[in-house]
Order: sequence, then structure tokens, then C-alpha cells
Amino acid sequence: VGDKVMVLARSGLWQEVTNVPATQTFLMPEGMSFEEAAALLVNYITAYMILFDFGNLRPNQSVLIHMAAGGVGTAAIQLCKTVENVTIFGTASASKHDSLRENGVTHPIDYRTMDYTEEVRKISPRGVDIVLDPLGGSDTSKAFNLLKPMGKLIIYGVANLITGQKRNFLAMAKIWWNQFSISALQLLNQNKAVCGYNLGYMDEEVELLTNVVTNLVNLYSQGKIKPKIDSVWPFDQVAEAMKQLQEKKNVGKVILVPEAPKEESKKAEN
Repeated sequence: VGDKVMVLARSGLWQEVTNVPATQTFLMPEGMSFEEAAALLVNYITAYMILFDFGNLRPNQSVLIHMAAGGVGTAAIQLCKTVENVTIFGTASASKHDSLRENGVTHPIDYRTMDYTEEVRKISPRGVDIVLDPLGGSDTSKAFNLLKPMGKLIIYGVANLITGQKRNFLAMAKIWWNQFSISALQLLNQNKAVCGYNLGYMDEEVELLTNVVTNLVNLYSQGKIKPKIDSVWPFDQVAEAMKQLQEKKNVGKVILVPEAPKEESKKAEN
């Protein structure tokens, strides 16, 4: 009682009071804000496990990070920087490139105006060692083709299914039809790996997740990672917060809090 904790839950956290198993709670490290804690677990556990457990990232390798300015993207960039001499390709709209360079992306790519596969091959003709794919659809095929021999593709989302504020079943059907498919025999001759990751289905892997969080807390305490907060929104502005995501304006994590900070009351107290 009274501990400050970070929590993992598949759903149900957009509310003032929540109830989760104790095994899905983790002590916040000294000096961490609640906003940082809210931004840490899902993004950094995902980035850590796909880069190191699946990707086996090592010095002198190259990584392509899609949606590099988003929550998992910024976490992955910071984690890549904990390994020596990793070349990072990151896709994002042009307005975010300065921020990406400051954060450590070697080669930002504007996916809206450029063919990112061509841009990667201009710099690295043989391709890359690891591709992190949150997109799905035809982008997964492009990712697989960009891999070097012994390269690894880790699929952890299907963001291409989301095309706007309303459901577009035609677009969803098209993405589903274009979804990447490969047989075991094809993999055998390609010398590449395809992995799938969904943190939401790892509830029972308590020991595994606890070890990952312990590593992340140590990296935070050493100053090697720090959750990047794009903006903080009270519950009554959730529509505006979602719009920030849908319009892809965010750099880092969009956070919801039960109510806006009472600036006026703070001034009154002073």
C-alpha cells in the first residue's frame, strides 16, 4: 500500500480506478514521473523484446524502424543506441526528421514522398539486419525483401488497417488480401527469419516480463533510456488526444490523465 507502480493490462486503463493482478505491477524507479511510467511498459517491453529477444541485435548491425517518431519507435531508437555502432533507418513524415536525428536516427526517411525501400538500398545495397514492422499488408513483403541473409523481420502490428477516423471495410479487405504469406520451404532457402510479437498475449509470462522490466528500469536509472512524452491530455479531451494520433502529429507518447492539472489552484496556493 502506497507504492508507486507501473501496471500492465490488456484493456481498461482509461478510467480513474482500475484493478489488476499484483503480478502485472512493477515498482517505479526513483525519480520517474507518473507520465513517464505510463509511457514505459508497453512501448519499451515491446521494443526491447523485438530487438533483443527476437532480433538478437548486435554491434555494427542495421535496423529499419517504421513509425520511428511514435511510442515504440522512440523506445526502439533509444535501445538501439545502447548497442555499439548500430545504423538506424527510421520512417516518419518530414516535419519529424530533425527530432529523429537528435534522438539518434542515422537516416530518417519521409515515407510520404519517397519509396523507403529504394532509400534504404541507396545507403545499404544489401539491405538491413532487422526490420520492425508495425504496418502489415504489402509493407511486410517489402520488409522481408529488405532483409540481408540471416536477417530478421519482426511483425508487431497492423497499423495499415487504420485508414482514418471511421472504419473502412474496403481498405481493411485490401490490406488483408495483401497480407504477407510465406511457406516453411521458402524460408528454408531464403536464410531469413519472420517473427510475430503481441505483448497483449503474454499475460502468463510473468518471469520473462519481470526480467525485461528489471533490465529496462536499470537502463532508465543509468540514464540510457527516457520515455519521450509528446503531450498529456485529460479524459474530457480524449477526442483531441486521439486526433493527435490519427493525424500523426505526435513525436513520442500521447498520455491520458483523469483530469487536467489545476494551474489556477496552484497559483492561488502560491
